[in-house]
Amino acid sequence: MPSRRPNSLVLTYFIFLFFLSILLMLRLLWPFASLLILSYLLTSLSQPVYQYLSRHLAKNFASLVTCSLIVVLVFVPLIFFVAALSSEAYQLFQATRGTNIAETVTVYIEHNPVFIRLEDLLAGYGIVLKLEEFTSTLSNFSTDIAKFIYTQASLWAGSIITFILQFMMMILIIFFLLIEQDKLVNFLLHLSPLPNNHDRLLIRKFEKIAGAILVGNGICGVIQGVLGGLAFAALGLGSPLLWGCIMGILAFLPIVGIGAILGPAAVLLIIQGQIIQGVGLAIFYILLSMIIEYLLKPKLVGNQVQMHTILVFLSILGGLNVFGILGIIYGPLIITGFLTLSGIYVENYEQFVTYDDVDT
Repeated sequence: MPSRRPNSLVLTYFIFLFFLSILLMLRLLWPFASLLILSYLLTSLSQPVYQYLSRHLAKNFASLVTCSLIVVLVFVPLIFFVAALSSEAYQLFQATRGTNIAETVTVYIEHNPVFIRLEDLLAGYGIVLKLEEFTSTLSNFSTDIAKFIYTQASLWAGSIITFILQFMMMILIIFFLLIEQDKLVNFLLHLSPLPNNHDRLLIRKFEKIAGAILVGNGICGVIQGVLGGLAFAALGLGSPLLWGCIMGILAFLPIVGIGAILGPAAVLLIIQGQIIQGVGLAIFYILLSMIIEYLLKPKLVGNQVQMHTILVFLSILGGLNVFGILGIIYGPLIITGFLTLSGIYVENYEQFVTYDDVDT
């Protein structure tokens, strides 16, 4: 029996109820938005492992093994890392809180032979160096960084029970998503009024950019942070774990990168008279950046991040400002969604847009 087309009143009422239910559901799930997004991204990244295991094991057991691997590879190291980072940031914060770093640095540099020769050379051209403002800013910057990281690490450590519960909830979501991801995607595709190829293009773009960020940039960031921290430890510079963590985060920024830390550290070593160590650190930074940016990262990321460098940079900074640390992921995802929808519009819908003639 053919179905009748509902009259306009019934259709309007149904659409109202449907959108109201969507709004209420979004309001209900909003507190778990970050958890659900991260769960879906990790599920997509874990699908190859799950698909391989499911060919030899029952689906439930294959999902359980995959989730166990995520716990071992992510959760256990993260607990030790947060504890160590909190301790080291606290030590740096205590060391900077009770001392006048600006005065100490000023006195040291003013009596440094390299600076004295530089000051005499510039004085011949009428240029006078004033260190007070620079050293004061430097000391405040280092203290603020240490205080911020200590506060964040302390919050993580203090909320360890909440963190564990959220992580376990995420693992539970991943467990079911691994098994039911195809059904969920097909359900959402069926609800979407867009053609399936457009919806799948959006999903594919999101998964690619997320994979590039979490896998490609993530691995490269960890490598640069670890090697940068080891360089700090080898040269006797303070708080290698703390600065390694900062370098790992800065490695996500395509323009700034770890040079924001290693550059000033190399200059500081040269000013201290450790010219060989300073030049060696600068060469280490150049080689590490070239190997990561031009050899390793293209292998891991490939052409998945099809955005201009400055757009990637701004999307990450904007994401960090709006969403916090997760903005490293959300920022590029939002830009990717906009660029993908723009491409779909230009290719498929622009021709149907009409413009009224304007009398001139």
